[in-house]
Amino acid sequence: MRVRNEEEFRRKKNELMEKCYECYAEYGLGAVGIKGLAEACGCTSASLYTYFADLDDLIVQSTAYCMSKVEGDFMAKAPTNLEDVWRFIDEMPYWTAKKHGKKYRLMYQVYTHPKYFSHGKDFFEGVNRRYSEYAAELESKIGIPKDIITPLIFILIRASVHYALFEDDFYLQSQLSVLKKGIALYLSQKDRLLKEENPL
Repeated sequence: MRVRNEEEFRRKKNELMEKCYECYAEYGLGAVGIKGLAEACGCTSASLYTYFADLDDLIVQSTAYCMSKVEGDFMAKAPTNLEDVWRFIDEMPYWTAKKHGKKYRLMYQVYTHPKYFSHGKDFFEGVNRRYSEYAAELESKIGIPKDIITPLIFILIRASVHYALFEDDFYLQSQLSVLKKGIALYLSQKDRLLKEENPL
């Protein structure tokens, strides 16, 4: 009996999830069946069922996998120092909307569907945890405590996703304004405290 190569199985499954998710993002959940997905992947329907229990399983797993990759792309461009924060805030919403807009729209179609809602809750619980971890990593790079960075990350991400969904620049700019003012206020208070502690 042939022993399955788990590493190769995982690599192929990841490849299939990306292709299927891209296919759904381009054409919509209701417009693509298993045969269309198999064709896009260059395999048979039976091959897809080797990796997924059914179509629902494929949708749930591919959404979680692909959106975690989108999240990784976003955070890979995170600022490396305080001066870079302003560039990150201004550029990232437009960059991620252009690169991943269709994927964000599909994600919300999936996770707001009654059939997949519980999976959405699980996914966003993971998002909350990961953003808190990102904040801890950023603390040493930009000099802002993680308990302050965490809600700021949420503001930026939610504003970016909303823009990717609806291209609503008014909403985006209002959120970015609040974000920038929050950072500026923190830095101003920090500077004032340092001056009080170390008067000339």
